[in-house]
Amino acid sequence: MGAMRAFDLLEADSSHVDRAPKEARLSSVPLMGGAAGLGLGLALARPQRKVIVVDGDASLLMELSSLVTVAQAAPSNLLHLVIKNGTQFTGLANLDAPAQGFNFAQAARNAGYLHAYVIKDEATWEARFPEIQSLQGPVFVELIVEPAPSQATEGFEQAEMPDYQFERMGLEARAMQQLLNAEVA
Repeated sequence: MGAMRAFDLLEADSSHVDRAPKEARLSSVPLMGGAAGLGLGLALARPQRKVIVVDGDASLLMELSSLVTVAQAAPSNLLHLVIKNGTQFTGLANLDAPAQGFNFAQAARNAGYLHAYVIKDEATWEARFPEIQSLQGPVFVELIVEPAPSQATEGFEQAEMPDYQFERMGLEARAMQQLLNAEVA
């Protein structure tokens, strides 16, 4: 959910947003752990289109076997980015994610990704991103970031999550389906 919130904030500043149509984005909050599988399906269905999966560290831990599935399918157009902030429920309770010392990039290499990197700062990310996105995949990047500050202090009450955050995946999936169907026609 933290990665989804970050992308929502980036949309407010169009200088940081890619030029892909909004219909080409699919949030998978209700499917925590499923981002790599969704991305793999899209990459295989549309090999002419670059697919970038933005995953969270706690989310990927829920479906770590997806690294092997992606590597075996070997989509050349897939870039799998994992935002590693070491927390679950980022910006809310900021619970520690399990396996704090786990090296996701090494796991991706061991699974068979063609390229896997750990990037620890924004300057390196900005410098390397053009090269990384031009590589034949599957490509994996573990991006180390600081978690958003926790809101869960004494007296904090978690606000109810709006239904839209959970309906969003369905709405975005339908929009993407229309976009992909238009490409076929």
